[in-house]
Amino acid sequence: MKRTIENKTSLILDLFFCVVFMPILVILGPAHEWFAQWPWFALLACAFMYGCYFLIVNLNVPNLLITKQYVRLAGVIVGLIAGNYLLSWYPLPEMDFVMPTLSEYQTQVRNFGVSMALWLMFSLVMGYALTISFVKELYDQLLLKKKIEAQRDKAELAMFKAQISPHFMFNTLNSLYSLVLSGSDKTEEAFIKFTELLKYTYVTIEKDKVTIGEEISYIQNYIDLQLLRLNKCTTVDWSYEVDDNKLQVPPLLMLTFVENAFKYGASASQDCTISILLKLHDGILEFETCNSVMRHADEFRKDMPVGLENSRNRLSALYPDKYSLVTEEEDGTFKVVMKIDLRS
Repeated sequence: MKRTIENKTSLILDLFFCVVFMPILVILGPAHEWFAQWPWFALLACAFMYGCYFLIVNLNVPNLLITKQYVRLAGVIVGLIAGNYLLSWYPLPEMDFVMPTLSEYQTQVRNFGVSMALWLMFSLVMGYALTISFVKELYDQLLLKKKIEAQRDKAELAMFKAQISPHFMFNTLNSLYSLVLSGSDKTEEAFIKFTELLKYTYVTIEKDKVTIGEEISYIQNYIDLQLLRLNKCTTVDWSYEVDDNKLQVPPLLMLTFVENAFKYGASASQDCTISILLKLHDGILEFETCNSVMRHADEFRKDMPVGLENSRNRLSALYPDKYSLVTEEEDGTFKVVMKIDLRS
């Protein structure tokens, strides 16, 4: 089983203490001499320091402070201090001089030096352990926050996709209904196109990415379906230039703009043109729609922002700081220009 990133970070910090921090503490301090003179005492002291570190780290001091478990925290710290105090009274062999008084004095001086070295090591280990404990907790909180944000973004994207599909269904069924009522000989072809679109919609709605080639085919089918119900008053200028058909993009990313272009820019009684352009070069995707506002201006301005806001939110979740979405309405013409940097 692969270790999670949290476990790897904890392991690295623990290994640093075991193979770097403590050895340096021993080598640079008087403890390295203890191994030559009193090996059992030196091993006991090092084992105690390692035990202090792992106890403090696994105790999760920040959580105890947050949950106000002060008694438990104080009990552990007092216990460790008491353990170090008892260790400082370890019965080391007395120093042997010709004069007994001098031997006793030198032994006391040595024991005091050993005791001070123990307390210094204990202080450094406890300080390091507490620091690592807080660093780990902060790191875990950052990872948790990132995980929650990722789940939130995923939920938002699922919501946006769920909003796209019913909107597409409603508009397309309206188009088919119009063909059936008019008795058009294009009805059968329209239903075939609709079946292809419906299949693509429900297959890709669960996917995070599809190829740009699949999206282009989908847009082509959608345009073909719309042209079956429209007369010659509406001209569609659709073109694309792609240097990599396999590049991955989110499904139905450009659907809202195409739908809006037909919804507000098509007419059965007045000449109008809908322009749709897609370019992909070196990982930069550019998508542009331009159409005349054929519906009432007030109705257009009231309804249009809903779909655009949905698309903008989706782009913000998928490509933060890597996209631009510009809309313009001037002299009865509405234009949408989207640009995305798809390079990872």
